[in-house]
Amino acid sequence: MRLSTAAKYWIVSAVWAAVISILSTDTFSSDNTSRFILPMLRWLFPRASLETLHIMHAVIRKTAHLTEYFILSTLLFLAQRGDERGWKLRWAIWAIAMCAGYAALDEFHQSFVPSRTASPWDSLIDTTGASVAQCVIWILRRERNTVNGD
Repeated sequence: MRLSTAAKYWIVSAVWAAVISILSTDTFSSDNTSRFILPMLRWLFPRASLETLHIMHAVIRKTAHLTEYFILSTLLFLAQRGDERGWKLRWAIWAIAMCAGYAALDEFHQSFVPSRTASPWDSLIDTTGASVAQCVIWILRRERNTVNGD
């Protein structure tokens, strides 16, 4: 049995969503990630103050949120597109909406993890990452059409 392109992307999207859920556990809480990120930052920036290192750690964590949902949004767009080509607004909107819903669900999940806190700001960052992905896809598709004369 051969899986369609859409089915493959739906499966990969579900696996990536599971990865996001794993990253929302205690294992990847700020306290736990600081144990390896702060020493790495201290090694890279030996003259930085502890306060600066903590800010950098926070920026890394928020960038991870943005990146996780950028990837998920891209996968969801491709899953909806399947074997079709091009770009459709409805695919982009649905990808963003699904990411926003999953981000809210993920933050709800974190509210039950003692070492984590649920944050609407994190959901906003996640949804921003999903939206940026759709803008990038649109721009790349537009440039491709311009180059190919489509």
